[in-house]
Amino acid sequence: MFAGLCVRAFSFWRPPAESPQDAPKLAYVDPLFRRRLSQVSRMTIEVVRRVKDDAPQAHIVFASYRGEIARQVKINRGLVDDFAILPAQFSLSVFNTPPAAATIALGMKNGYTAVYPAERSFYGAFIAAAAPVLAGDEPQVIFVYADERIPDEYAPILDDAERAATPLAFAAVLSAARPDGIPVPESVRTMTAEQFLSYLLERGTPAGTDA
Repeated sequence: MFAGLCVRAFSFWRPPAESPQDAPKLAYVDPLFRRRLSQVSRMTIEVVRRVKDDAPQAHIVFASYRGEIARQVKINRGLVDDFAILPAQFSLSVFNTPPAAATIALGMKNGYTAVYPAERSFYGAFIAAAAPVLAGDEPQVIFVYADERIPDEYAPILDDAERAATPLAFAAVLSAARPDGIPVPESVRTMTAEQFLSYLLERGTPAGTDA
């Protein structure tokens, strides 16, 4: 096992296979704020909401392979069609939009970090989140992974792994090892995000319900 580290609580959200574009309704979020949110931002808010009571003062570390990819397509289309970028689209297209939106929607004030897992290295993002806990600098961290549906415009250039990818978000409260936590295995070094979530689901019960 990954010595000294465990998952104290976790949550996840994914749309049904027949409706991959679906997103959490977020009835608890202000409607004017909610209507501007993408699928990846909505999923991020929901999974963080489900675990935040287990780590109310924790820093968030967010990781995503694709970020706000659907919004980026809209921006690219605007450049091609109109030679212009709408400010509202651009301001919500940056990589750290999902964790920023979560802290605003949920009133969390302990900050966040956005990490890009280069070369699809889930472990690279995971260890960046776990490092403060392993070093003893933070008692716990909320690690969030989220990726939204890949827009149809990308279909001709997707590789097999990307074609098989489905929208998914999960949040895991990483803390120092404790008897009631799920130990982190050494095999996390070679896991994908989905494999890590499957490992958690085999060993624990996710927090929260759909919203």
